[in-house]
Amino acid sequence: MEMKEFTWRAVLLGLFMTVILGAANAYLGLRAGITIAATYPAAVIGMAVLRTWKGSVLEENIARTSGTIGEGLAAGAIFTIPAFVISGAWPAFGLHEYWKATALMMVGSILGVLFISLVRRVMVEDPELPFPESVAAAEIHKAGQRGAQAAKYLFWNIGVGGIVYIIGKFGLFAADQDVYLGIGNLGHSQVRLGTGGDANALATGGTTVFAAPSVSPAYLGVGYIIGVRLASIQFAGSVLAWGLLVPMMIYFLGPQLRHYLPADTPQDWAGMADSVWRYIVRPIAVGGMLVGAAYTLFKMRASLTSGFGKAIADLRQTAEQRAKLSRTERYMSFKTVFALIAIVFVLMCWLYIHISGLVWPAILAAVVMLIVGFFFATVSGNLVGFIGSSNNPVSGLTLSTLLIAALLMVALGVSGTSGVAAVLGVAAVVCVSSSVAGELLQDFKVGYILGGTPQKIQIAELIAVVVASLVMFFPLMLLHEGSIRAGHGGFGGVDLPAPQAGLMAALAQGIVGGNMPWALVVVGIIFGIAMIMMQVKSPMLVAVGMYLPFGTTFAIFVGGLFRSLGDWAAKRRGFNSAQMARVENAGVLTASGLIAGEAVLGLVWAGLQFAPAWARPQIFSNPSYFVGGMIVLAGLAALMIGLPLTSAGDPSEPAPPTAIM
Repeated sequence: MEMKEFTWRAVLLGLFMTVILGAANAYLGLRAGITIAATYPAAVIGMAVLRTWKGSVLEENIARTSGTIGEGLAAGAIFTIPAFVISGAWPAFGLHEYWKATALMMVGSILGVLFISLVRRVMVEDPELPFPESVAAAEIHKAGQRGAQAAKYLFWNIGVGGIVYIIGKFGLFAADQDVYLGIGNLGHSQVRLGTGGDANALATGGTTVFAAPSVSPAYLGVGYIIGVRLASIQFAGSVLAWGLLVPMMIYFLGPQLRHYLPADTPQDWAGMADSVWRYIVRPIAVGGMLVGAAYTLFKMRASLTSGFGKAIADLRQTAEQRAKLSRTERYMSFKTVFALIAIVFVLMCWLYIHISGLVWPAILAAVVMLIVGFFFATVSGNLVGFIGSSNNPVSGLTLSTLLIAALLMVALGVSGTSGVAAVLGVAAVVCVSSSVAGELLQDFKVGYILGGTPQKIQIAELIAVVVASLVMFFPLMLLHEGSIRAGHGGFGGVDLPAPQAGLMAALAQGIVGGNMPWALVVVGIIFGIAMIMMQVKSPMLVAVGMYLPFGTTFAIFVGGLFRSLGDWAAKRRGFNSAQMARVENAGVLTASGLIAGEAVLGLVWAGLQFAPAWARPQIFSNPSYFVGGMIVLAGLAALMIGLPLTSAGDPSEPAPPTAIM
């Protein structure tokens, strides 16, 4: 009897997960500039639900496959779609923009599935590609009931994360706190440009601001998952921005800035420090991100070259070679794939013409997107085979595409808003395509290990990307409009900084629109080169840290410290490798639950901004950070450090599959 595989209960469960996990990653990416792989949570949820219905392991695979694609689409979308608003190419982000954003996401995600379908077999069966996350996901499915039981850590902490977030919004405690610090003595401090008594003297002094770590389950969860090393690198960027650049600017510009303040108060200086960071430091960070993305691609040049070669080699397969295939090697036919690509290409030309208002430049942009998109989708898949989807440098690939498209528009004499829209349209499709392609190839490999049917995986993925594309606009719109109503400015604002989208918008505006502070960007480029010379592990992460609010990266760093403290406590207790693996899995699921809980309630809170004021009651008019906030932070620390330690189990039990990172 053939094992059940493609069933509607598996597909519907996957679609539910793809919407929830996709929306959660969109929330996280816009706020923290980081997305978290959904493969592990989706595998655990799929097992927990389907095993109660006596589902097969292949049904679990279909559910997980459908459930993870939303994360890939969300990652591609949040890196580019908000850039249309930040750059001014779209004057708003309401229902009028729904069809444009949805069409870009749908075209990109469908092309991602089709592109990787052309090269999937040779890459999935390549023994030189280790596919670390695919192997781990397959082992989780094989682990059986023990793996499904781990879902309790995820579900309970979804509730905890949501409750902590919402009671903070209701004013039980303050989640953020600014700390003001005088830089010099305004009116008395000065710097002499020389040694003589008559040397020129510059008046200096002012007040800068720092932020305490945000009491955010999501930020702490991100820090826990990425670990203290990467969290430290990102936090170092914020320390450079808010501990060096902003205070230095305030110190020298303070006497001039004072004339623009309504009153000389700490709150006014905080607003001025924010403006210095936003309009001086952030362009420097853009230059650093540009170098960081280029350096990431350079370090992966061997993998990139290999990916291009494999793409070309697989297209040369003969019909006879493809005919000798078993069930587990049956994919959608090349004729079908090429026909669908042709249809999508025609729709894409029409879409670009309507977005940009141009005809021939839009068609040329579509051709460029098709060629570059295919190769970058293949490269993305190859990189996932080596390093997993969590580390896939999609933003770097997209940046390369954006530069190609922008220079092409300039060569054609296209400028202004229409040119910016055309460039961002190409970047959006390639970004979503590359992200989805990498995620799909990872799913193909899991299916290959478990004995799944590739054709059924393809069909499930196509259904999932269409559904995810149709609904992904709404959490983005809800977050943007809710942020505006709360007075935070929407995309690019203090609570939705969207660093990658800000980078894309800045480059498109600068190259095509001619509106960019190039002097500051060049300073950032030189800074990025200096980081490479100092052998900084990730210049990109440092630059992203400079771009994000200080309280955000501080909280992520604190989450990384919690992970280190938990590891230290586990070693002190003498846990063996199997127990350490169980502790790690429980910790990752605890952090993932906190992230998902805040993300879901964050969307609810954004929706409440449209409700009457009584729907957003405030428990305290002036909630405390140093009392209430610190108590909550201590509670989250106890949860994130202590709960995973309780899952160590018996030392004689075999080691489980390690969590996917």
